[in-house]
Amino acid sequence: MHAPMLRPASSYQELWSQVDFATLDVPEEFNLGVACADRHDPGTRALTVVAQDRSSRDYTFGELTEQSNRLANALATLGIGRGDIVGVVNPASFETGVCYTALFRMGAVALPLSSLFGPDALSFRLRDAGAKVVIVSAANAPRVREALAGAEVPLLVIGETFERALAAASPEFSPVRTRAEDPAFLIYTSGTTGDPKGALHAHRIVFGHLPAFEAVYEFYPQPDDVLWSPADWAWIAGIMDILVPAWFYGLPVVVDLDPTFTAERSVWLMREFQVTLTLLPATALRMIRAAGLPGGNFSYRAICSGGEALGAELLKWSEDFFDCTVNEGYGQTELNAVIGNCASVFPIRPGSLGRALPGTVIAVLDDAGNPVTGQVGEIAIDRNHPSTMLEYWRNPAATAEKFHNDWLLTGDLGIQDEDGYVWFQARKDDVINSAGYRIGPGEIESSLGAHQAVAMAAVIGVPDARRGQVPKAFVVPRPGVRGDQALADELRAHVRARLAAHEVPREIEFVDDLPRTTTGKIMRRALRGS
Repeated sequence: MHAPMLRPASSYQELWSQVDFATLDVPEEFNLGVACADRHDPGTRALTVVAQDRSSRDYTFGELTEQSNRLANALATLGIGRGDIVGVVNPASFETGVCYTALFRMGAVALPLSSLFGPDALSFRLRDAGAKVVIVSAANAPRVREALAGAEVPLLVIGETFERALAAASPEFSPVRTRAEDPAFLIYTSGTTGDPKGALHAHRIVFGHLPAFEAVYEFYPQPDDVLWSPADWAWIAGIMDILVPAWFYGLPVVVDLDPTFTAERSVWLMREFQVTLTLLPATALRMIRAAGLPGGNFSYRAICSGGEALGAELLKWSEDFFDCTVNEGYGQTELNAVIGNCASVFPIRPGSLGRALPGTVIAVLDDAGNPVTGQVGEIAIDRNHPSTMLEYWRNPAATAEKFHNDWLLTGDLGIQDEDGYVWFQARKDDVINSAGYRIGPGEIESSLGAHQAVAMAAVIGVPDARRGQVPKAFVVPRPGVRGDQALADELRAHVRARLAAHEVPREIEFVDDLPRTTTGKIMRRALRGS
């Protein structure tokens, strides 16, 4: 097991100052696929996969390495090499872990894509990224084929051609010598102000996440630590809050093949597999609380929650139910895990995001770009951080707009108090934060606008007791079309078939027109006030 970057501390300053990203000795040559597989005892458990019938199977780091080598060789025969983009459309599983590890090892770039995406969402991302191969589950394959219609992109279908390709490939592979600055994976944002943007991340990203989660997870790794989370490995949280740091330290991860999150099954799984660390968004905690299940009898040392502030009541219930510390965390696809808590070192202030995590420099900037205390401004993070994205894929203008001097601008408004705690206020853009998903209105509006009955559409987030926010659509029907419940149901079905379930508007209001600026842009802020 690698030595941790942090040691226990007695004060926030002692904790924070243990890491200096400006002088951190990140190896010039570094490969995530090697660090997360080769350096561990091949007989050590890497993954436990829980089937829908509650049976389970363990996989070792030796199996991970061998299967990753086979996949790397199989992809090489398809012409994949250093820097090539490969899409992965498969839920968390051994096969998905093999895909990421193989792509890292061969210097290719993984493009994780959610199984919740419909053909429109998949088409934009796959085509924009220029994916040369897609590895996909049999269940997702029809949508991927529709998304790639007319494009000659080979598919490796898990359960079909994927296994045959691996069986025919050699188990021996020499990992490519990548630099820490070389790209490792490409994750698309939610498209809050237009089309989604691809955040390109380097192999070095792990060196920014390690100290952050050593703090949030109360100084892991510990010898008996086991990680599980319902967070999808298609998102930055699933990959970098759970999978990669755990495998870097040789810790086992548990995944559940049941695609539906339920309170009863998740509580059973946590207890059955003696999970000690997890990432649970506020929505999951609310669902567990609402189920009225008995608490206690868990193995938890710490729980991380993110996406929205828990508040004092839910925080207290969670700590009592799981009998452990609950530390909140904050980050973005472009620069993740930057603000959070470590309750054993400094007190939690319920409702805040926490304080800058070890080595991270944060500020709240006023309109002139100056750091301010005690007043609302934009939350910003010093870009000189290993977790900072390399760029927005093929979008230099958007990349430039994301930064102000050495600050990465989050687009979120907040207040930093005199003790350094950050209090989230609002989103500067129009992102909808629903059950831990950051949803951009642009894709939903485009999908609605593609329906023959729709003239215009605008989408905002509205409060929801369980999910925090849910999408609400304002729709202007085409002339002669009646906006009624039947059409609303038809539009919801249309969006569900084209995008993802969490992007389906829970409410559709038909209007005669939409508020717009003089230049024709929709004024969503006016809709939020209606």
